[in-house]
Amino acid sequence: MQGTEQTERTPSQPAAYTPTDRTVPTRAAHRASYDRELVHAILDEGYVCHLGFVRDGAPVVLPTLYGRVGERLYLHGSTGSRPLRAAGQADPGLRVCLTVTHVDGLVLARSAFHHSVNYRSVVVHGVAHQVTDAQEKREALDTLVDHVVPGRSRDSRPADRKELAATAVLRLDLDEVSAKLRTGGVNDEPEDLALPHWAGVVPLRKGYGTPVADPDLAPGTELPGYLAAL
Repeated sequence: MQGTEQTERTPSQPAAYTPTDRTVPTRAAHRASYDRELVHAILDEGYVCHLGFVRDGAPVVLPTLYGRVGERLYLHGSTGSRPLRAAGQADPGLRVCLTVTHVDGLVLARSAFHHSVNYRSVVVHGVAHQVTDAQEKREALDTLVDHVVPGRSRDSRPADRKELAATAVLRLDLDEVSAKLRTGGVNDEPEDLALPHWAGVVPLRKGYGTPVADPDLAPGTELPGYLAAL
């Protein structure tokens, strides 16, 4: 149930999300996109989101793992965590703002003012609900595991009854959504082009190292193919 398996639109879904007052940026609006497939691609490439909400009148932002199934995001945490408790207590749920960002390059200009980064980001506004259906909860937890490493949920022990009781899951529908991107090179002022300072882009790339086996692996346990494929 990995999110990247759910990128295809159904016939009833438009190609883009509908912009709202909250999803139209007030600065650099030309970098915003509401393309559904682009939003899904940015979400599926990430591991960690930042979940913002208001608790006791104060803003709180927490980093957490997530996974996508179609037009829905799932997040998990301890049943004692603040957002999980709040989502279960609030009616109709917990109002949140969720963000995911990839930094693709450092943009080094001749002037300090024009330094920037190339990035891809998604912002989701909505109401998060606690998952109470047992089957949906199990499937959501599989999604979270497979989002990090595709195929891993089938190659690990599923949560038992005690672990499920200690774990809460949030769902957040992708409805009020926008992406924002910056690509390309430096944007120096014409009068600065002759300055003797190096300018350009330093690309940043994500990669995988060689898996390091746990020293207590059962004898004969081989590296699974889905890990070798990374």
